[in-house]
Amino acid sequence: MLAASGKLDRRELCRALLADRGDMLVIAGLGAPAWDITAVGDHKNNFPLWGGMGGAAMIGLGLALAQPERRVLVITGDGEMLMGIGALATIAIQKPANLSVVVQDNEHYGETGMQQTATHHGVDLVAMAEGAGIRNTMRVNTPEEVEPLRRAIHAGNGPLFAVAKIDAANLPLVLPPREGAILQARLRESVLGPEAHLA
Repeated sequence: MLAASGKLDRRELCRALLADRGDMLVIAGLGAPAWDITAVGDHKNNFPLWGGMGGAAMIGLGLALAQPERRVLVITGDGEMLMGIGALATIAIQKPANLSVVVQDNEHYGETGMQQTATHHGVDLVAMAEGAGIRNTMRVNTPEEVEPLRRAIHAGNGPLFAVAKIDAANLPLVLPPREGAILQARLRESVLGPEAHLA
């Protein structure tokens, strides 16, 4: 699971986190997280973002509050999380036990030219989440720490916020469906049933 850099391979991380996912709803931030969950296997309970940078955690929060009996996992990148950092305060206040947010932190903006993000310069997203009031946090740097993270996601003792340090390599694109309306309708039908389009 380690890349040559000594950091986690992001795609193998996703594969491990989504193993035995059951009916878990998965939101992926735009760019690499969306490609990664699709590489693991396109799924009706996936909602990969093609745009709306900074919105992944808040979309996950909305789903978690609306569907409290289902686990909701947000997989996003460090740049996207930095843009939506205010979400951490709202998540901390709402305290959804079924929500987990995992940041794949490669310390770069992978979709716009690999510019360094603030995390490359020492900004600590876990400390920011803790400062917002999220009590259940994890740092994941080694393969041995991935399985405890997966178990924590399934435990339902959230909100959970985790940062996994990943290799910055560009991997082959595995694109989900491009049409946002199709992705939204697919997830809505999966969650609410085949009559959801009539509501």
